[in-house]
Amino acid sequence: MNRTVIRKRKAGGFGPYFRRHYGLYLMLLGPAVFYLIFCYGPMGGLVIAFKDYNFRKGIWDSEWCGLEVFKRIFSTGKFWRAFKNTLVLNLLSLIFGFPAPILLALLLNEIRNGLFKKGLQTILYLPHFMSWVIIGGMAVQIFATDNGILNVLFQNLGLGSIPFLSSAGAWIGTYVGVGIWQSIGWGAIIYLSAITGIDQEQYEAARVDGCNRFRMMYKITLPNILPTVIIMLILKIGGMVSIGFEQPLMMGNSMVKDVSEVLSTYAYTVGIEQGKFSPAAAIGLFQSAVNLTLVLGANKLCAKISGESIW
Repeated sequence: MNRTVIRKRKAGGFGPYFRRHYGLYLMLLGPAVFYLIFCYGPMGGLVIAFKDYNFRKGIWDSEWCGLEVFKRIFSTGKFWRAFKNTLVLNLLSLIFGFPAPILLALLLNEIRNGLFKKGLQTILYLPHFMSWVIIGGMAVQIFATDNGILNVLFQNLGLGSIPFLSSAGAWIGTYVGVGIWQSIGWGAIIYLSAITGIDQEQYEAARVDGCNRFRMMYKITLPNILPTVIIMLILKIGGMVSIGFEQPLMMGNSMVKDVSEVLSTYAYTVGIEQGKFSPAAAIGLFQSAVNLTLVLGANKLCAKISGESIW
């Protein structure tokens, strides 16, 4: 929005502007109410992280205990094990999973057969809409040590079985791989949208100069989608201490609990199974505080290095 439009808006006031664009504000009303009720409203309950919460007394009548809950959490080995597992899984997912949808979007953009491209996109998007309960069941059928499809194939070929779901190292690799498979197609949508916004005259000029498709991808497509890549990277780094609850729960088991228990499953065990709501709230607040710090740090670092940032 240029300065001339801003001056006109200030001169005419907000009232005329609102009357001209009231439809847009009505469309915004629904999401705003949703976030106020389901996101900002429950934030008041975070006070139980600083209280000795009693279910009968309720949130506000329970006694304050300061930082005692945090001290108890930070003194337990299970918390730090879950914290380490969360960082390891998220870091590996960032290293191997973040470039995957970018590469997929670049490859899909090079497909010229429209019907084949749409069919392939549909197949790649499909896993995103599957429940992790279904994906977890599929993982067991494919990767189980005794009767999994892969290990049965390996045994028929005279090879040994691989403990995909029962060995710590193999489980981590399986977890990361399944996560990439589930999210790669949906993640590519954002980069495909950014690619469609590139001025086609740049490609035409490159063709005139004799550039091949790989060189145009490297010299035109990638630089133009770099701002989108930076923003997605900042958001990804900002979630390093948070991790989805469903995938670790569905793919984890007692044999790999030392590497599969993350902060979200640990908070579930403490809060829901053991009924200790104050420690569970404290874990969630700790995650939010660390994630906010990471977002601010990543945003500032990216602004210095590349000149691109969220704000």
